[in-house]
Amino acid sequence: MRPKTGSLWLSGNEAIALGAWEAGVRVASGYPGTPSTEILENLCSYEGVYTEWAPNEKVALEVALGACFAGVRALATMKHVGLNVASDPLFTASYTGVRGGLVVITADDPEMHSSQNEQDNRNYAFAAKLPMFEPSDPAEAKEMLARAFEVSEQYDTPVLFRITTRIAHVKGVVETGKRIGPAEASIEKVPGKFVMLPGPARTRRAAIEERMTDLRDLAETLGENRIEPGPTTRGFITAGTSYNYVKEAFPEAAVLKLGMVWPLPGEKIRDFATGVDELIVVEELDPFLETHIKAMGVRCRGKDLIPSRGELSSFIVRKSIEPEKVGELFDPIELPMRPPNMCAGCPHRGLFYSLSRMKDVFVSGDIGCYTLAALPPLSAMDACVCMGASIGMAHGMAKALGEKGKGRIVAVIGDSTFIHSGITGLINSVYNDSYSLVIILDNRITAMTGHQQNPASGANIKGEPAQAVNLEKLCRAIGVKRVTVVNPHDIEATGKVLKKEIARGKTSVVISRAPCVLLPSEVKRKKPVYRTVTENCTGCMACIRIGCPAISWHPLTPGEAVERGYRAKQKGFSMISGVLCNGCGQCAALCKFDAITAVEDEG
Repeated sequence: MRPKTGSLWLSGNEAIALGAWEAGVRVASGYPGTPSTEILENLCSYEGVYTEWAPNEKVALEVALGACFAGVRALATMKHVGLNVASDPLFTASYTGVRGGLVVITADDPEMHSSQNEQDNRNYAFAAKLPMFEPSDPAEAKEMLARAFEVSEQYDTPVLFRITTRIAHVKGVVETGKRIGPAEASIEKVPGKFVMLPGPARTRRAAIEERMTDLRDLAETLGENRIEPGPTTRGFITAGTSYNYVKEAFPEAAVLKLGMVWPLPGEKIRDFATGVDELIVVEELDPFLETHIKAMGVRCRGKDLIPSRGELSSFIVRKSIEPEKVGELFDPIELPMRPPNMCAGCPHRGLFYSLSRMKDVFVSGDIGCYTLAALPPLSAMDACVCMGASIGMAHGMAKALGEKGKGRIVAVIGDSTFIHSGITGLINSVYNDSYSLVIILDNRITAMTGHQQNPASGANIKGEPAQAVNLEKLCRAIGVKRVTVVNPHDIEATGKVLKKEIARGKTSVVISRAPCVLLPSEVKRKKPVYRTVTENCTGCMACIRIGCPAISWHPLTPGEAVERGYRAKQKGFSMISGVLCNGCGQCAALCKFDAITAVEDEG
């Protein structure tokens, strides 16, 4: 389709998708990761641009790099930790440069709303010697993306484009424009530029220094780096979403707003600094700007005032700088915590309930919905570091423990994560004769980020049929001798298989296969719901221990128990919400007193 025209109400991710289309992008590849996911989900609906979900971020960047080598504009999208995975091609792409424009979106996540760490990817721009842009709102994100492609082509460089969760998901008014006619793809053999053997790489290394000098000159005149005048008593240097917080907290203040956060406009910064009595750098996470500004010899304040972790807000900025002028009346309201939970009917719950009963087993976990199994009441995951790490960590523990670790080490990994970066870990385990059990949690989709397709799901980014990886055959091809498929909703059978495979003392794979309960096909499927037969409930709480949000506990006083005819020592009974129940039957399988029964869903 073609996007609507005029003034649109768009999120930052939607605006970036529109900006990519208007900028004439021909190829876009990425891996779903909050807060970046919706960029490709929107861009895939526009005509004239090829989009795909790649198996991981490294592949996504390599696809985009190949497209730009063919002379067309290309986009790679990922969340901040995804750039760690893609850093290998990123650093060398700085040497090769581009033919068509290449922009790499890095979506950082201050406050770790859906991430395992809180890294600041502006540091990648410095380390890889690449320019980086950072918009402050959706409208600016769309316009700045077009500028990033121009800079990429003019200066023969990939360009990093940093957004944060707040920019990705906030809504704003965006004015549409016209699409630039995409360049025609062609092949041009330039081995001295594209083949990074040591000799050509040394030449290109010198070219990078020339490029950075030119980019520093550009930074001085770039319209995206602008001074907003104000009283000379205090001035702020800021960028990205922090700019909005500064303007809300100190609307009349003098501000140097940076749209390109690397390289920095040294002369403009010095001129601005000399015009104010006090200079404060406001930025989220690392003192990136502050460090480099101080290295220029410019006196400023920053992280001695502004917190270095978590998201900022206009309140935090104001209170950090003028605490005496902020009263308790303006303190943000502290909302009660709402712990995250797996959905009612989630197939992962049955698998992790079985693991939770094995107290001597160490469960090496991974990134996905199932990571929530680390929380009570399941408490069935003992480690989680990064995408794909579960299998390698389990292998490392097995080698460290030796014989005394046999029957005690399990790795769990989702189907999409296994494709992303788990396969090589399994190859290593088999090759180096490990004994850990690897459980692949195959719920037929990339669920954590909102149900994106993956190479094992059988469909592409548009939902069209695609070749699906056969996980069983893949594991056997790697050399795994025993591959077993279980239905995690059958808790008893699953538990028996897990005990047997853990005890084997050789690497084996169990595929826990049941579709995500929120897939459209599952939502539409007619299924039973369960209810509690309260007169049979003994209050044993077995059903409560699986942590299903559809099941609640109703305590009783001793008097109420007698009045209702319950056992005098019974503390309460469980109840199942017919609205929340998804008919998985896991609770019924655990009840030994016929207190949970299925009723036909009339919905």
